[in-house]
Amino acid sequence: MKKRLLLLSSLILSGLTFSQIYSDDFESYEAGSYICVQNPTYWATWTAGQQGGAQDVMINTAQASSGTKSLYLQSTGTNGGPQDVILKFGQLYNSGIFTLESDIYVNSGKNAYFNFQGSQTIGQIWALNVNMDGGTITIDDGLTSNLATGTYTPATWFTFKIEANLTLQVWKAFVDGVEIGQWQNGINAVASWNLYPILNSQYYVDDVSFDHQTYTLQTLNAMASSISMGGSIAGQTVNPTVVVKNAGVNQINSFDVTLNYNGMDYTQNVTGLSLNSLQNYNVQFSGIELVAGLNLATATISNVNGGIDDDATDNEVQLNVNPVVPAAGKIVVGEEGTGTWCVWCPRGTVFMDRFANDYDGFWAGIAVHNGDPMAIPEYDTPFGALVSGYPSALVDRGSSVDPSQMTTPFFQRLQTAPVAVLTNGATWDEASRTLNVSVTADFQSAATSNYKIACALTEDGVTGTGAGWSQANAYAGGNNGVMGGYELLPNPVPAAQMVYDHVARKIAPSFSGFTGSFPATVNAGEEHTVNFTFVLPVGWNVDNMHIVGMLVAPNGRIDNAGYTTIAGAVSNGYESGVSAGLSELTDEQLDDVLKVYPNPANEYAVISINLSQDAQVVMNLIDLSGKQIATRNYGAMIGLSEVVLNTQDLQSGVYIVELFVNGERVTKRLVVE
Repeated sequence: MKKRLLLLSSLILSGLTFSQIYSDDFESYEAGSYICVQNPTYWATWTAGQQGGAQDVMINTAQASSGTKSLYLQSTGTNGGPQDVILKFGQLYNSGIFTLESDIYVNSGKNAYFNFQGSQTIGQIWALNVNMDGGTITIDDGLTSNLATGTYTPATWFTFKIEANLTLQVWKAFVDGVEIGQWQNGINAVASWNLYPILNSQYYVDDVSFDHQTYTLQTLNAMASSISMGGSIAGQTVNPTVVVKNAGVNQINSFDVTLNYNGMDYTQNVTGLSLNSLQNYNVQFSGIELVAGLNLATATISNVNGGIDDDATDNEVQLNVNPVVPAAGKIVVGEEGTGTWCVWCPRGTVFMDRFANDYDGFWAGIAVHNGDPMAIPEYDTPFGALVSGYPSALVDRGSSVDPSQMTTPFFQRLQTAPVAVLTNGATWDEASRTLNVSVTADFQSAATSNYKIACALTEDGVTGTGAGWSQANAYAGGNNGVMGGYELLPNPVPAAQMVYDHVARKIAPSFSGFTGSFPATVNAGEEHTVNFTFVLPVGWNVDNMHIVGMLVAPNGRIDNAGYTTIAGAVSNGYESGVSAGLSELTDEQLDDVLKVYPNPANEYAVISINLSQDAQVVMNLIDLSGKQIATRNYGAMIGLSEVVLNTQDLQSGVYIVELFVNGERVTKRLVVE
């Protein structure tokens, strides 16, 4: 990082009256006491009135950056917590320069997490999320991931600082005085600092301080505000954006900007502007491939209004670009629990769309609806048992997280080598609307029959009419922050204005997958295929649908996925394999599939067929000699159907009712008197 960028911070602050609002090294408190009890003016628990309880944090003497005392946070709950404390800033800051600084110590093999709240009402608006794990720091604002990334040394004290120029909406992060990123934050306000140990957290906090100063604009000043590379995975072709802000009083009409990345310069000349004070202009670059390894991206502004502006120190912004190298053939599955009744679920919609856009080719998103017209019980019920509320998300069926916090588990799973690489194939018959799917697993390492294949279908562009299709919306009016445009929509959003994407339409044969997917022993290099058959309702748009083949590991986590459009799967070709059909059912369940009554029969018998999944059905009537008395192809069936069989013309005796469901045979004896 160029030193002049760090100098800018000191120059800005040196021209202002410094007044540190709060500073604490925790030395004045008794070891073992609770911080929220000792200093209730600044410290509080997430849930009001829990001071001195499980949410509060004790003064600790095991580690300290200075002196002998610090705060120690560790997760002991199933999904993190229960410790959950707030450092209150005393008011909501949305202008001037706000700075928070703290020394942090993260235990080896553990992580740390904290966030900044953007409202004085706790739990209403997350302004910033900071994750520290495995020596890497990642920062997001709940809207955009990887706003800044940096490194730290585990089991070593380091100083972390956030400096937010709220007037200019420009935020910076520092580790031990070195800037690790500059960005424009989606939520440009701070009210408190929330320390919450997520799952596997163990960290110490010491020497905490925060302060605030006013800020005065220059006369003519174009600021290189931030760089967004538009992706973060090696091999992606991205369209970076450089945000230029009018950080002065006078209007800006033109400037040049050059982006340097991986040894190449890309320059754009921007003219004909009427950029007023504090307005932004996004300069878009295109067709740049992200390369593996750490590289510096630098954006430089020049020729402002045909000359030089009043502050050259902010004409350059830099970004460390170190894209994730994905495991070969890896696709991560994100399942999000949502419902039209859920006022906070627009947040899930926004983040599912963002992941689909930012991580195309590496991400398979599935919106699992609950309590609305798009809900399907065979998916909703088992999924709902794994999440902590709505909206919630499972990344490769790991721990339940808020959809805004899917970034860290996504990148962790993206780099985890899969046991097998999956390929979806298909045939599609428009006339019968029958979709035959093959999911082929190419094993990269040895496995067992405890692995299972499941197949889900999703649809984009789903609409409907009636109150059940209107989306409840807590973001209406903007009081709960910006959320992908939902802040501009009413509560509820009328059905006529709602279009739902990633909607889970089917999962087969079950949430946990097909038990007979593989033999007892599978060697690396082997390929095994599982087949599924679906009959799609006429209202479903096959051009908007995706097939998600999933390899479910013995521990219930999704090991890998195949993600294709129906057309893409057809192009891949269909492979014959093991059918994930009736063989998955227990004897008791098979009895429910086919029933015959009255039995014995005299004048007629009723053949009851009950199918939980779409299937092609053929029924035969056979006598004991094996002679076929009658046959009928019913085509696609689902649900409960009853067929009346006239037995008056049959000779007395024993017959076999033979039912083929997607080619699998079920039989019942029928006695005719």
